[in-house]
Amino acid sequence: MFDDVEKKRLITELTSQAMEKSKIDPFLYERYNVKRGLRNRDGTGVLVGLTEVGEVMSYIVDDAERIPVEGRLFYQGIEISDIVHGFYENKRFGYEETAYLLLFGELPTEKQLSSFTELLASCRALPEGFTEDMILKAPSPDIMNKLARSVLALYSYDDKADSIKIDNVLRQCIQLIARFPVIVSYAYMARRHYVEKKSLFIHAPVPEYNTAQNILHMIREDGKFTELEARTLDLALVLHAEHGGGNNSSFVTHAVSSTGSDTYSVIAAAIGSLKGPQHGGASNKAYAMMQDLMKNVSNWRDENEVCAYLEKILTKKAFDRSGLIYGIGHAVYTLSDPRTRLLRDYARSLAFECGKEDAYELYTLTERLAPEVFKRVKNSEKIVCANVDFYAGFIYSMLGIPPELFTPLFACARIAGWSAHRIEELVSGGRIMRPAYKSVRKRRGYTSMPDRTIDPDETEK
Repeated sequence: MFDDVEKKRLITELTSQAMEKSKIDPFLYERYNVKRGLRNRDGTGVLVGLTEVGEVMSYIVDDAERIPVEGRLFYQGIEISDIVHGFYENKRFGYEETAYLLLFGELPTEKQLSSFTELLASCRALPEGFTEDMILKAPSPDIMNKLARSVLALYSYDDKADSIKIDNVLRQCIQLIARFPVIVSYAYMARRHYVEKKSLFIHAPVPEYNTAQNILHMIREDGKFTELEARTLDLALVLHAEHGGGNNSSFVTHAVSSTGSDTYSVIAAAIGSLKGPQHGGASNKAYAMMQDLMKNVSNWRDENEVCAYLEKILTKKAFDRSGLIYGIGHAVYTLSDPRTRLLRDYARSLAFECGKEDAYELYTLTERLAPEVFKRVKNSEKIVCANVDFYAGFIYSMLGIPPELFTPLFACARIAGWSAHRIEELVSGGRIMRPAYKSVRKRRGYTSMPDRTIDPDETEK
């Protein structure tokens, strides 16, 4: 048997071998016209499906020329700004209304919304013993992993777990929409207690509270929150609920659903996708970058000093040395991200309530300067803008929400979109997704125990 030192040595040796044999000549991607990252040469996504759930728009085509325009986002054909203004002008919270729209394709009547909200409230309770056995035991330092594990565990509590009849899938999806905030909140409590060694408290969800209110209630020791705090979190949930079928986690939802797999496996796969720092984890990076900028820029109102530090970030001399200004730039949006415009206004209101006006001004200054610095340093004509992740972490921090909850809250919002995409795939997809990969490995014969260089030490033995 290998001891720990021998195992580590062998793993290091095998890692080098695996990496060497996994390298593919970049030229071959050009030769075979491979759409790397499922992207066309002009940066647009490769069309792999149709959806009515969400649409992202950032340019118009005129005489075959792509002309950048202000970003627009549609949920079931309705522009996100109209949705938000609709329920906020009437002083309603919006996430439940948005989830209904995504699932059923139409805005609910007052009666339908009331019934749907009550249905979610009745589904929030976790199975008996689930909190103790599945969440509090074996706490995870990463809440996204705990969320995925909990979702998979719910399979065992469902008598019709494998049925993909739409009425059953809809039931499962509604339960998951209701339970995600509870699982995430309790997983955070477990992490806080067992990993950070802080006191443990568990608040049951309040039936009269909506999703945003219950999240704030469950993660705070005193369970209290202000109206502005609840409405700001509600807006963040609405803006993260859906983003078209092409984003990675929604595409994963379509791909795994196309195999006929169960709802719990599909949603766990989507959670794994969202966890990645290039997807749902981006708000953590943007927040950490701005915290770093605050520490290293002495005068937050000095444009030259801010620009100089952003230049250091781009030239890999500051922050994480990646050369990325996190929260600036988007795979689709060019001139603007419509979610950013909506979130920025609430960030301002919350900043003034929390006494963080200076930090807010630094954020808006960085948002304005970053595209100019990017263009100059990169010598690029690419148009970039602040995306929703740029302000999301700042808003969460003002709500007293720690960074380890940023991505899980994204999941609490996006479960509505994933659910809509899953049902759409089951109803309209019809075929398993099976894209092609071309093998470029040279063919060869089999040699049993191939010759290798003999270690001189072995010869002496």
